[in-house]
Amino acid sequence: MAPQKNKHWLVRQRTIRLLWVWFSIVLAGLVLADIFVHGHPSFGLEGTFGFYAWYGLGTCAAMVIVAKLLGIWLKRPDTYYHEDVD
Repeated sequence: MAPQKNKHWLVRQRTIRLLWVWFSIVLAGLVLADIFVHGHPSFGLEGTFGFYAWYGLGTCAAMVIVAKLLGIWLKRPDTYYHEDVD
């Protein structure tokens, strides 16, 4: 295994773990801030606790699934650009 010193700081295991911890704390703090911030929801569901967090997660997951399905539907064969010269 290569020494951790010679690796770029963003690929070191310790840095990756630290970034995950900090990002998780920040995201949890933002969701918990929903307790103290009074919103003005346009519709009923928007007033639920952590709406923007779970809505964003669900939307992101839906976009990934749609992109995968589009990739399957639009896939071309490996020889699509190959010219048959006889």
